[in-house]
Amino acid sequence: MPKTSARLLALLSLLQTRRDWPGMSLAERLEVSLRTVRRDVDRLRELGYPIVALKGPDGGYRLGAGTELPPLLFDDEQAVALSIALQVAATTPGNGTAEAAARALHTVRQVMPARLRHRIDTLHITAAAPVPAAAEPTVGGDVLMALSTAAHAREVLRFDYADRGTRRVEPHHIVTWDGRWYLVGWDLDRKDWRIFRADRITLRTPNGPRFTPRPLPGGDVAAYVTGTFHRNTCRGVVILDLPAATVAQYTRAGIVEELAPNQCRLTLESWSWMALAASIARFDADLQVIDPPELRAACTRLAHRFLNVTP
Repeated sequence: MPKTSARLLALLSLLQTRRDWPGMSLAERLEVSLRTVRRDVDRLRELGYPIVALKGPDGGYRLGAGTELPPLLFDDEQAVALSIALQVAATTPGNGTAEAAARALHTVRQVMPARLRHRIDTLHITAAAPVPAAAEPTVGGDVLMALSTAAHAREVLRFDYADRGTRRVEPHHIVTWDGRWYLVGWDLDRKDWRIFRADRITLRTPNGPRFTPRPLPGGDVAAYVTGTFHRNTCRGVVILDLPAATVAQYTRAGIVEELAPNQCRLTLESWSWMALAASIARFDADLQVIDPPELRAACTRLAHRFLNVTP
């Protein structure tokens, strides 16, 4: 029979691997009697683990949720995955939980065996932001938790949204997009679905009444958010007198298609037609606008603007 401490750890590990465990199955896996399993379960309860006894012919046990966070056990792959996730969270601009994630990563690393610590130490994640990190809007973990809790409880949220007044919203989902947090919900006053930037939300308390969730257009929150943001972008197609390989080096989000050794088709998006025209103008090459007319007009306006620059 293994020592009590080792057996307790083995029992805890088994309880974490699946929802319900029959008592006899635990006894067989640990090679002990059912009476010993009962005693070990009582010891784990004394240490703060909320283990629920299940009724039935053979009885059983389930690891439930408690009021405090007791020590947890992770296998090697879980520990590595957790460390990677914490490192990403700690280095993501605009993340209000970055400091807490960094402290959690330090705590996890301290208790790791040397073989896992070596694997983690070889991984260094750096988040490159298009603007200085200090200028990025941050969202506190308390705000994200309040938004998520209201969405889970199906309670109407009341909040001030930047300088656009007070909103009453049925929260549906919290999502991330391009390094920012957003709330997807039904705006009760505007009677339509809206996407709100979380860093612009100032919550009012208490929350409103409970509501019955409405079906999200399309049924998939990721597809809805992606479609909404892409509807608000301007997309154009041009032909550039440059090799496709050259254009691809300087185009992160566009689609480049080779037409000839020194010619390619570029499909690109931006937040406005003038911004899209300026993005295309940075390529030092002759070009032909294929579609749409709005891009052609923007290129013409940009050309006139440059012609009128005071020497």
